[in-house]
Amino acid sequence: MNRTTLSLIAAGTALAAVTGFAALTAPDGSAAAGSTAEAEQRPVDRSSLLCPAPSTSDLADTAYTSFTPKSAGQAGKGAAELVGAARESGSGGSGKDDGKGDEKAKEKRPGKPVPTVKSPGKPVTEEVSGADAPALVGSADGALAPGWTVQQTTTVAAGSGRGVHGLACGAPDTDFWFPGASTAEERSDYVHLTNPDDTAAVVDIELFGSRGALESDVGEDIQVPPHSSVPVLLSTLTDEPQTNVTAHVTARAGRVGAAVQSADDKLGGDWLPASADPAGSVVLPGIPKDATSVRLVAFAPGEQDADLKLSLAGPTGSIVPAGNETLHVKSGMTAAVDLGDITKGEPGSLLLTPTEDSVPVVAALRVTRGEGARQETAFIPATAPVGERATVADNRAKGSTLSLVAPPGKTAKVRVTASAGSEGGSPATKTYTVRGGTTLAVRPPVPSGLKGSYALTVEQLSGTVHAARTLELPEDGVPMFTVQTLPDDGGTITVPHAEQDLSILQK
Repeated sequence: MNRTTLSLIAAGTALAAVTGFAALTAPDGSAAAGSTAEAEQRPVDRSSLLCPAPSTSDLADTAYTSFTPKSAGQAGKGAAELVGAARESGSGGSGKDDGKGDEKAKEKRPGKPVPTVKSPGKPVTEEVSGADAPALVGSADGALAPGWTVQQTTTVAAGSGRGVHGLACGAPDTDFWFPGASTAEERSDYVHLTNPDDTAAVVDIELFGSRGALESDVGEDIQVPPHSSVPVLLSTLTDEPQTNVTAHVTARAGRVGAAVQSADDKLGGDWLPASADPAGSVVLPGIPKDATSVRLVAFAPGEQDADLKLSLAGPTGSIVPAGNETLHVKSGMTAAVDLGDITKGEPGSLLLTPTEDSVPVVAALRVTRGEGARQETAFIPATAPVGERATVADNRAKGSTLSLVAPPGKTAKVRVTASAGSEGGSPATKTYTVRGGTTLAVRPPVPSGLKGSYALTVEQLSGTVHAARTLELPEDGVPMFTVQTLPDDGGTITVPHAEQDLSILQK
């Protein structure tokens, strides 16, 4: 027997000893679990959020609210903090500068410390004023990671975009759809790109109008330096001004946070968050009862046209809007329809379902309240269901409305918890039943002895629910408002059961 054969026998004996021990012992030192074990939901260990720069107006006042809801079995310590990102300014102040960023970025931070959550269940707030507040890059870990949310609410007293600009800060990703953006002359729509990582991100922005893709030579290879934010004025990417466009943001390298801030010369403005992932059926919840104008914008990103049925879910049931029963969306082209005062004095939600074949679409609503020179707008993108749990921060004692909608024929039940106030107050909880095909709009529970602002957490107990929160902050006769949708907060992750498979060692 030669030396090579002896070596192989020795290695095989050692491997058998090691694998024999592994077969009897699980990774944590206990006996290996049987094959009948099921996957389990566990809290996430880390969360990331990105907040774009709130405003370039010297008249802007911004409130940041940071909050982590309490969770069952939530123990241990953690940290949740936000730090200022560097601001890249390009040619014309667009932040584009062909993506190169000639000037060295300078980091700007709020005048006061950015709010840092210290314990679950109580929001922390901070306020800043003026145009120098930077974008924020945030992370949370340990007990403060599951469900961590940050809301920035900015009030602009006058000028283009006058109104309330509200946004739930989002997680970094590589793909975003923004139906409802615009390159029209009366609009200034900026897409804010924020990079949380240590390496540069490379981003492409495509614009699609009513006749298809808009020609652009400068929407590709936009460089977003590490820990920086770049605002890009959409109208500088094309020579074709159009009222309704769909913006598609993709990161070909790295990842970014993305949101569109829209400012209209006469109709106010707000943040336009990304639509939910393309789907055959979509829900746009929380149209205020006093909406004077509602515009639907939809886009089919695939190779097939989409034919959609429109349905308005109101307090007592669903109706088909007269004259707007269906919407045909051509592949690669943005479709828009003005629905007028569709709610007729009652709160509602718009449901889009396929008339025949299911074709994925993205969609958003532009909602206007008020009349004449006292009008204000907000956006409602298509959103995912509440799922296990969803949270929205920065609710006030007055002015908050929670809208809950269930699909036709399927009643749902949710539990809504109002957190302690940022400056005092005790939590309050209430359970709601939402009949299928209806929208339930309620004044949510308010913490007892409330001081400051508070957070709302919605838990889906049965059925399927989509939700949105409207925050009204009227000023000088202008019905200033903003709407935030409440998709699942991603506070838990499914961990599948792993079994020992020693056969791989023999392959």
